[in-house]
Amino acid sequence: MDAAPTTSRAALAPAAARRMAADYLALTKPKVQSLLLLTTITTMLVAGDPSVGLIALTCLGGYLSAGGAGAVNHWYDRDVDARMARTADRPVAAGRISPRAALVFGCALSALSFAELALTVNLLAGSLAMCGFVGYTLLYTVWLKRRTWQNIVWGGAAGAVPPLVGWAAVTGGLDGMAIYLFAIVFFWTPPHFWALSLLMKDEYAKVGIPMLPVVRGEAETRRQIVLYALLLYAVTQLPFCAGGLGAIYLAASLVLGGAFIAGAVLLQRRADRRSALRLYLFSLLYLALLFGAMVADVKL
Repeated sequence: MDAAPTTSRAALAPAAARRMAADYLALTKPKVQSLLLLTTITTMLVAGDPSVGLIALTCLGGYLSAGGAGAVNHWYDRDVDARMARTADRPVAAGRISPRAALVFGCALSALSFAELALTVNLLAGSLAMCGFVGYTLLYTVWLKRRTWQNIVWGGAAGAVPPLVGWAAVTGGLDGMAIYLFAIVFFWTPPHFWALSLLMKDEYAKVGIPMLPVVRGEAETRRQIVLYALLLYAVTQLPFCAGGLGAIYLAASLVLGGAFIAGAVLLQRRADRRSALRLYLFSLLYLALLFGAMVADVKL
């Protein structure tokens, strides 16, 4: 009988290398990064007329910082990730990358981010990116996430740092407009994430993560989403009221904000998973269109 065909180690090596590279890329949470980079780029265009090179260098530093934070999150949350269907196949939770390697990788990316931004952009941009890294890893992941239902409220500040980094990269400083953009992302984060948490309630409850629907119930979560949608609507008017943006932005903020509130109210009334999913997906589009409207307002 002929021997069964075997695959040589040389033939397997490229596939293994590709899988390892894909796993390390997954540690940086590239899907989440896309929205962070969008708010960075649009903010830079609102702040001035940055060169393509400056935009690229700022985005590289931002990706390294947020990617490093994502890797540390994978390291710290590996125990709960392994028990949740949505996250069980993450590289550390599944055992394909060691916890130590993920932690070292994440910290190394953060250090590279600070060095790259400080040397090629400016020190303030590098320092702000470092603050975002610390906020996501220590404030949110390690301290708040497993202790309080307000984890995403205060921990979400880390996700609002990219506009500050983008503004500092172009102007070398921060002003009221930069703070308004930070506030928009800050108040957008809770209703965005709570819509998702309604879909993931049972998973969070299983692993003991005190997300709002687990601790306070789904009805309270839907009420909070409506309240934060109203707060977000108010905050988005600040750039126009302060004279930083004009009519194009105002029209977009009114229409998008009204649609967000309508979706939140519909979710409260229907109290079903479909409405939660639709609001979650719309919230992603909402932020992209709102920041895009800012650029249109200052460039057209």
